Amino acid sequence: MARRPLPRILSTGSAQLARSRELARTAADSATDVLHPLITVARGLRRLAGAGRRRWSETPKDRRGPLLFLVASVLLVVAMVPYGPLLAAIVLMAAAAWQGRDRTPRQPEGPDESRVQRLASLYEALVPYFSAAEAPAPLYSHGGAWEKAFPAYEFDDSGRIRHLVIRYPAYFTDGEPESRARIEHLLAAKAGRGREYLFAWDEESNQLTVSALAPLPTGIAAQRFVTAPGETVLGFTDPSEVQRTLPLTYGEEKHDVPPVVWRTGLRSTEPHLLALGQPGSGTSTLLRSVALQALQYGDVVIVDGGGTGEYACLTGRDGVLAVECGLAGVLASLEWAATETERRLIAVGRARQAGHPPPEDTKRPLWLLLDRPAAFTHLAAADGRKDPQALLQVPLRHGRAVGVTVVVAEQFDSAETLSDAVRQHTRARVVLGAATVEQVKAVLGAPPHTTPPAVVPAGRGYARLGTKAVHRLQVPATPDPYDDTVSDAWRQAVLDLLPPKTMPADGETVPEDAPVGTEAAVAEPS
Repeated sequence: MARRPLPRILSTGSAQLARSRELARTAADSATDVLHPLITVARGLRRLAGAGRRRWSETPKDRRGPLLFLVASVLLVVAMVPYGPLLAAIVLMAAAAWQGRDRTPRQPEGPDESRVQRLASLYEALVPYFSAAEAPAPLYSHGGAWEKAFPAYEFDDSGRIRHLVIRYPAYFTDGEPESRARIEHLLAAKAGRGREYLFAWDEESNQLTVSALAPLPTGIAAQRFVTAPGETVLGFTDPSEVQRTLPLTYGEEKHDVPPVVWRTGLRSTEPHLLALGQPGSGTSTLLRSVALQALQYGDVVIVDGGGTGEYACLTGRDGVLAVECGLAGVLASLEWAATETERRLIAVGRARQAGHPPPEDTKRPLWLLLDRPAAFTHLAAADGRKDPQALLQVPLRHGRAVGVTVVVAEQFDSAETLSDAVRQHTRARVVLGAATVEQVKAVLGAPPHTTPPAVVPAGRGYARLGTKAVHRLQVPATPDPYDDTVSDAWRQAVLDLLPPKTMPADGETVPEDAPVGTEAAVAEPS
């Protein structure tokens, strides 16, 4: 069996190059500090020599002889005077040091007038929230000094606030979400709309740090991520939120991007995922990205409740057990998944009782990906058949122990139809698209620490794994490769990740080298 080569985390060498540049910059700064006097004297000597050459060239030719005689006389006198050469050298070095000094005008300390006015107006806007009439020495008062309230601040090139540290009095109720929300809403409006801000509350020091965040990259296409088995990349977030980066191809360049990694398996604390969003927010893109990553090590069963053929490219592929679009096929596939989960539980239990490792047929991961299962809930109720979500109880409750993972994507308007088992056992949560703070809090269990963006691109949202922090999230571009309205580069990237065909779809015989437009068709509803 061929041994797979170990992935090189720094395949592009960007991290090594950055580290080398940092070391070279540090060495250059240290050498500059040590040699600064010599550099100043050398610069002064060069300026004195230049001034002497200009004076000699400006002197008329008939007066150069007497001038040369005068200079020689001065040098002779200096040489004959006791300690004359030493004193002359000291005077020359002092003159050179004076001439070689840095003459660039000093930058004015502190912000300019427009920035001072912006900080002052922000201070006045916070006075009603941070002031109290009975305070003996109020930090905030109308017409007060903003320098004490804002100990640190930074501006961007456009003059808007990029980073700001705000001190507030100890009696402010920073533990109440309503009080925090009022301050965050005010700061987002006064600091400049159209940007996302991160609010970090330090209740112990009574300080609030406001940072303007750069927009997350939206041009990262689907690709092979350097991850271990059991790790799935949901998307990408801010560098300050995670301590890990992945080498990725972004356009024509390569960058190290911080990912949001979801871990599944036997020791996972959040083995199942629930994604909610508005129509067109990118939930189907997220499921397609998860499916392409899951097919590297496991099998996939897909339930397409949208009925638009979003997963037709996966039909008949190696590792794809089924792509169901009809109620009968969905019920049959989910019933088989529940039975398979029970079979694996029994086999693993017997192996453990006998003191043996788990059987080989229970180690391959099984993924159940359901896109809009609420549509089949309505169809089953109208037809008097069993709710498909009821068949998910066994995989949700016992799937972690035997490598069965459930991923559910639904829209906000149908979220109330999700079963209790789905709500209770999906501890990894994702919210995509435009959503209010209340909606994000209801799904993730905690409000986001950033303001919503002015324009929400597809695949943009928030993610929370269990009880961890809420992260900004941008899902990698994983469109339907049969959709002609998207970029050809993104479509080709998805096609390159698809496993080979091992069985024809719906009894057709499709050659492997078939054109893209006729490679597969949407499975007919069962």
